[in-house]
Parts: sequence; C-alpha cells; structure tokens
Amino acid sequence: MTTDALEVRVGGARSGDDGLEELISDTRQFVTFIAGGEVFAVDMAPVQEIIRLPEVVRVPLAPASLDGLANLRGKVLPIISLRRMFGFPEQEHDDASRAVVVDVGQPLGFVVDRVASVVGVEPSQIEDVGALRSTVDTDLLSGLIKGVGGHAMIMVLDFEKLIAREFSQIAHLAKSSGMASLLSASTADEEEEAESDELQLVSFNVAEQEYAIAIEDVQEIVQIPETIIHVPHSESHVIGIMTLRSRLLPLVSLRRMFGLPDQPLGEKNRIVVLALGGTSVGVAVDGVSEVLRVAKTHVDAVPALLARGGELSDISEICRLDEGKRLVSIITVRNLVDHSAIKEALSTVNDSERDAGEELDDDNDDDEQVVVFRLDKEEFGVPINSVQEIVRVPDELIHVPRAPAFVEGVINLRGSVLPVIDLRLRLGLPRVERSDNQRIMVFLIADVRTGFIVDQVAEVLKIPKAVIEPSPNLSGGQGRLLSRMANMEKQKRMVQLLEPAYLVADEELATLATVGG
Repeated sequence: MTTDALEVRVGGARSGDDGLEELISDTRQFVTFIAGGEVFAVDMAPVQEIIRLPEVVRVPLAPASLDGLANLRGKVLPIISLRRMFGFPEQEHDDASRAVVVDVGQPLGFVVDRVASVVGVEPSQIEDVGALRSTVDTDLLSGLIKGVGGHAMIMVLDFEKLIAREFSQIAHLAKSSGMASLLSASTADEEEEAESDELQLVSFNVAEQEYAIAIEDVQEIVQIPETIIHVPHSESHVIGIMTLRSRLLPLVSLRRMFGLPDQPLGEKNRIVVLALGGTSVGVAVDGVSEVLRVAKTHVDAVPALLARGGELSDISEICRLDEGKRLVSIITVRNLVDHSAIKEALSTVNDSERDAGEELDDDNDDDEQVVVFRLDKEEFGVPINSVQEIVRVPDELIHVPRAPAFVEGVINLRGSVLPVIDLRLRLGLPRVERSDNQRIMVFLIADVRTGFIVDQVAEVLKIPKAVIEPSPNLSGGQGRLLSRMANMEKQKRMVQLLEPAYLVADEELATLATVGG
C-alpha cells in the first residue's frame, strides 16, 4: 500500500454489507511503520493523519526528542522524533520520512523512517510483551503482533505511556479540562511604569546621524515591504503607500525631509510607524538602533540660534549620552503633523481610501504590541511594555567575583550596575561569538533591572490577538516562560511569546538582587 493511499484512508470509516461488518467486528486496525530498523504499530483509532515532514520552529527548554513546532492548517503541531525518544542513532530525513499525527489529548506528530501499511489484526494475534527482549523499553509497549503484514514481529506502541514518560506536561494536559490555565502566565505582574524624570526613546540612524522618538509615539517598527505603491505627482518626500494588515499606510523618507542625500531602500532599512492623532504614518530610516531610557537632566533644548523654524522645527531637543560623547537628536512627533510631507502623505492615503470606499479603522484592542528578537533562526516576542530599554553589548562585560554562574557579567548603565545574562544559555542554546547585531534587552524582574543578550532585535510588531494561541506545554520551564505563540499562517511565520517575569527562577532572584545592588 502506498503512503498516499494511506494518507487518504486514515481516520475514514469502512463500509460494507451487514455480514462483512459482523465478520470483522472484532478485528482491530493498526498503522505499521519503521523507526530505527524496528517495526512498530499503533492502533488506528487515535491516528488523525500521516503527513510529510513540515518545516519546524525550534523550542528552547523543550525535551530533546522534540524536533520543533509546525503549522498544520493553522494549528500548532509538536513534531517529535521517535528515533531520539528510543535512543536510536540519528538519521537524515528523506522522501520516505513521515510524521504520524496521533491524538493523545492534543495532536502530536511522531517522525518515523517509513510508514509500512495498515493491517487488520484479530485479538488472538496480539501477544503479551513480557517475554520480549528488544532494544525498545517494553514498558512502552502494549502488545506484540507476530506474522502479520509480512513482518515476523511488530511491536505495538503505547503512546500514552510514551508521552507520560517524555512529556509529562502534555500527559497532564491530556487529563485536564483544557488549556485555559496556561493563559494565566500571561497575566503576571505588570512591569513598573517609567519614572517621571526619564524619557524612553526609540533611536535610529539616518545618514550616519542618530535620532530618537518617544516610544509612546511609536506604534510599531516593520521591515521594508516587498510592494510599495508609488503615487504620481506627490512631493519628493513621499515614498508611496504600503499595506499593513489590510490598511493603507503612507510612507515618507526622513532622509528627504531632512534634506540629506537619498539612497535606495534595502534590507537594513526599517519603517517606524508613528501615531499622529487618529491616524498613522510610516517613516523610512536607515536602521533602528536601541530603546533608550534617558534622564531628563541629560536632555537639552535645541539652542534658539540653531533651531530651525517652519518646515523643519521637528527637532526640539538633544540628549547627551556617554558623558556628552554621543548626541542624539529627539524628533517631536507632534511637530511632524504640520510638515508638508506628512500632510501630503496623509492626504494621498485619504484620497486612495475614499476612492476605494474603505474606512480607516484603528483596532488597537484586537492587537498585541511586541518587540520581536531573534535567537539563532527562531523569532521570539515580548510585550513592548515589559521592555525597559535596549542597548548595545559593550566590548567587554565586567565579571563580578562570587556572582551567580548564570550571570554573564555586569555593565554600568548610567551609574547603575546592570547584571547581564546570555539568553541563549538561559534557554539551553549554544553560546555564540559576540557580534555587532547583538543587543541587551533590559527587563524589570521582581524589582531588579536585568539585561539579557539576544542575537538581534528585529522589529516592533502589532500581532492580532486572533492568531495568538497557547503553546504546547512540553516542560515545566518552557510551559511558564513560553506559554503562548503567535501562529501567523498567512505569513508562514511563528513567533514564540516569552514572559519576562519567568526568565529568572525564584531561587535566583535574591542573588541577582545582590549583583545589581
């Protein structure tokens, strides 16, 4: 029997006359498959389907036998390696490899080397496994089939026992009333608001100059879209119009607005989406640098002699960082509203929407705003309100004697000692060499400001709540820390949502406080 035929038959009902149904009423059907040179079978009743191996997203802190999470028709499906569960040697997947999707309270995909067939077995043909000597732990077997389907011996797997041993969290969920309790982790204590004597800014580069905008004026930061609609006869500052989640967003070039040399948009460019009253506009910048928390005592008004009125009164303040060696110009968004380029861009979109009969509807209540960062090839997100700031990784971290092993070092952040932890090591990922793309994301955890090194901060993103769902609970640590996932099927993208409150274990908090004290 071919695999394609098998994929059609699994989960289907057999039909026939009453005599045939009576004849086979005691016959059980099993799906047989090969893994690590052994022949296994599983009762066909819990088998939902058999699929080719999908692309997966790796999950930190999960059991080693988990290959990752896949998107199966809009649902998150854990993909588990049977070879790894049984300690068989690793083997590259090929065209014959399949994932057998079994429902054990929630669907799980088990990777097998090859699916053999579907066989009918009489109860008398199923023997006890007590006398069996095999490379497989017999505690995981529910029976033994001999002389069926051309195989001398077929071991019947007990998937409930298999999951109970390797994935205790999933086994518990299979017996519970549902997964709603997983969502409680997302309602952990909210982060404290910024002090009134500080500004929180998003900084970015334009023509090798550094600028910043108050974080409350930034709706999100996105990559350059594949398609930008250019509007004929518009001002040179207006790049065009892009689509952002089914809404039209006008784009303007900050280089052109500031009279700086123009250059083509590329992969490093970003669109900073600004909130202007009841509407939005996208501003193209060369690249986003950091999220800064700056004391107001380090912010000065632009000298009256240098202030430029009229079209470019947008820069009203300058903040002094690194003892005055680094100057960042602060753009006041409310002044941008009066700029002719912004007015032109907004007017262009309003005309386009009116011609199309569309209405601009801001649905903020249906979105979650998160900062997306990368570790290796995977994307993670944290609530934007939980991020105190984002800073560069210094050339060297200061190592403190008797500091906890999980602390990579400390840095001096505006006169305060900030303990820094490598998030890769916290999540059980291999260490990598330091690079210019890495950043330190600062969170407030149990009143202790703590920095975590990530490979790259990608963007600030609004994610519709409709695509956020509980992550499969694969282990205790992962279940609390990574309890939710944004499954954006249309974009073929999964973002694992991380709860910063659980980045540090309770027993580590006291020692962490002494480092940051």
